[in-house]
Amino acid sequence: MQKLVQIVLITVVAAIVVVGWRWHGYVTNTESPYDEVGIELNSRMPGPINKWGCDRLHATFGNVLPPYGCQTGDDGRSWR
Repeated sequence: MQKLVQIVLITVVAAIVVVGWRWHGYVTNTESPYDEVGIELNSRMPGPINKWGCDRLHATFGNVLPPYGCQTGDDGRSWR
């Protein structure tokens, strides 16, 4: 039983590292704020983490429309 718990724990930690690495790569990129996987990951992050990611994207891509998860207002054209 202990071996099973260890395997599950290692799998969960590895998944968190992979998802976190992919999300961080998206919010710090300089190519495009419209990567589908990155948008989905950022929009599902908890509030403070999502806000930090949106702030990073806004600093890099402030002159374009915000991606899903970083929009505010009714028109969807304003950054958080």
